[in-house]
Amino acid sequence: MAKKKESAKKKKSAVAAKPAKKASKGKANFKKSSATKKPAARKAVKEPEVSLGRPLITQEEKLYMLFQHDYHARQIFEFLRVNTLKELEELSPQQIVRRVSKPVFDTVDRIRQTLAEMKRSLRDDEAYAKEYRDSH
Repeated sequence: MAKKKESAKKKKSAVAAKPAKKASKGKANFKKSSATKKPAARKAVKEPEVSLGRPLITQEEKLYMLFQHDYHARQIFEFLRVNTLKELEELSPQQIVRRVSKPVFDTVDRIRQTLAEMKRSLRDDEAYAKEYRDSH
C-alpha cells in the first residue's frame, strides 16, 4: 500500500506541476506566435455594383422624348450624335464635357493665334501673343 500512496502522491504532484509549466509555456508560445505570425495578405475586395433598382424606361427610349423640355440637353445630344438612351449611357460625364468643350478651346486658340499675328492680344494674354510671335 505504501507503494500505491507514493505513486498517487507523485501523480498528484506531477499533475499539479504540469499546469504551472503549461501556463508558462502558453505565455511563451503566445509571445512566440505573435512575433513569428505572418501578416495576412489582404485580398482585393470587389466593390459591389451600385444597383439603382429596376429601370423605369428602356434603353431604346428616344432622348428627344425624355428631354422634351430641356433645350440645352437636346443640343448636346445633337452635337454628340446620340439618339437613344443606350448610346448616351456608353459615355461618361467626363467624355461628354471633353467632346462638347473641345471645339470651344480650339476656337479660342485660333482667336489667340490670329490676334498674336496682328500684334494684338486678349486681356492678360500678352505673354502668349509674344511667345507665339517669337516661335513663328
